[in-house]
Amino acid sequence: MPLIALIIIGAAAGFIATRLMNLQSDLITTIAIGIFGALIGGLVLRVLLTITGWAAGFVGAVLGAMLLIWAWRTYGPRRR
Repeated sequence: MPLIALIIIGAAAGFIATRLMNLQSDLITTIAIGIFGALIGGLVLRVLLTITGWAAGFVGAVLGAMLLIWAWRTYGPRRR
């Protein structure tokens, strides 16, 4: 069950993060960004998660996905 929740929350967080960061990507990339962002955000915001519950996990997932998009744009391959 936690894996399914991670995919669903990650997909939603990835969708929101890609829209907030104005990144055009396909569905698989959006879901991957959301899932990895959820992992990053979950680690960074662990204390907030224990205090406020699932809402903090979602906020952390969106922030983590946005951090991942920023890092990809900053340090990823350059387009021509």
